[in-house]
Amino acid sequence: MANKIPRVVVREQEPAVRATNFEEVCYGYNAEEAQLEASRCLNCKNPRCVAACPVNINIPAFIQQVAEGDYAAAAGIIAEDSSLPSICGRVCPQENQCEGSCILGIKGEAVAIGKLERFVGDWALENECKGDVNVAPNGKKVAVVGSGPSGLACASDLAKLGYEVTVFEALHKLGGVLVYGIPEFRLPKEKIVAREIDSLKKLGVKFETDVIVGRTITIDALMQDEGFEAVFIGSGAGLPRFMGIEGENLNGVVSANEFLTRANLMRAYDDEYDTPIYVGKRVAVVGGGNVAMDAVRTAKRLGADATIIYRRSEAELPARREEVHHAKEEGIEFRMLTNPTRVIGDDKGWVTGLSCVEMELGEPDESGRRSPVVKEGSDFTVECDVVIMALGTSPNPLLKSTTAGLETNRRGCIVADEVGATTREGVFAGGDAVTGAATVILAMGAGRKAAKAIDEYIKSK
Repeated sequence: MANKIPRVVVREQEPAVRATNFEEVCYGYNAEEAQLEASRCLNCKNPRCVAACPVNINIPAFIQQVAEGDYAAAAGIIAEDSSLPSICGRVCPQENQCEGSCILGIKGEAVAIGKLERFVGDWALENECKGDVNVAPNGKKVAVVGSGPSGLACASDLAKLGYEVTVFEALHKLGGVLVYGIPEFRLPKEKIVAREIDSLKKLGVKFETDVIVGRTITIDALMQDEGFEAVFIGSGAGLPRFMGIEGENLNGVVSANEFLTRANLMRAYDDEYDTPIYVGKRVAVVGGGNVAMDAVRTAKRLGADATIIYRRSEAELPARREEVHHAKEEGIEFRMLTNPTRVIGDDKGWVTGLSCVEMELGEPDESGRRSPVVKEGSDFTVECDVVIMALGTSPNPLLKSTTAGLETNRRGCIVADEVGATTREGVFAGGDAVTGAATVILAMGAGRKAAKAIDEYIKSK
């Protein structure tokens, strides 16, 4: 039986080697490995994996095509629901979504759906197989703010419906968080992200970089002066949070956003680039999410001894299990049930350490995780030269302050309904700009829902 076949282990760089370079950690499946892994799928009549996928890819159908060696057909099936398979196959938390719902995972190992999606996506890029791009224009214009995953997904679906779509990106590179936030060793920029975006250009999507909507041009001007009949806001959540503790203004304290942007977008890890980045000898990263893992693993590759400081236990870590596993393999130290209380500095204003306290877990909070409480008399110091705060982010308030009728909530997130409609007519939003920092695939799902709602809105005018 198919479920008796063991899960095919994906090939990876050796930990000691990869901890010194920025090349991709995971090599992915070759054709033989992909077909063998695909043969494990039971092709369930009521596939729970599809329901658990935020964009509802027909997973059993594409996997069946992989098992039969028809990768073009598999790519076509995925393309019906996802415009970024090579990206999602690498960075989506499959263990909590599709793979987490796989029947085989109940008593054994789930089908490696993410690795198979990656294989198909990469094959499609290599063979320039992205489906039919001959779309009849409908003469209607839609603007998309931000070229991250929600913006790209929305733009793709709208272009396929015949809209003239223009994506406005504030930075000089396209891709949003895919480019500035996720390290090269997890998501290659030129090999994958740039080529996925090129496929959208072939659909007719236009891109304008170095345009800060709200400064360079406002949403009001886009709609009133430039002829856009609707606007989708997919500007993400790039405003970092700090703890508000003493010493956070010392030299050597940075947000994970700034640190990763320097390393990823501005290629500070590459000796051919002049971008400055400082890690010293010891780096402490405060936080336990995927961004914290990205930051600590980047610091390790830049030559520092790197440590995660997290106030709960390992069981509560919000980061993907795969990322935690890789970090441990690479020699990252984890100091769990630890919370900083003060950043220590020298007389020149540079970080020398982090005052911390030990924590204990109390009752569950509103997120369902047990709340950490301070263990009295447990103060101690972690020596470090750099402190990276990876505590989450919130949306930039610029769009709220420059767009008439656009409401935000107390966290600064844009108020939008289940299909992305905001309080301003004709303006839709999705992804991290609405939910706060979340996952790539959830942002894509929001972008797709909004594209459908925008189509219905414009047709009803």
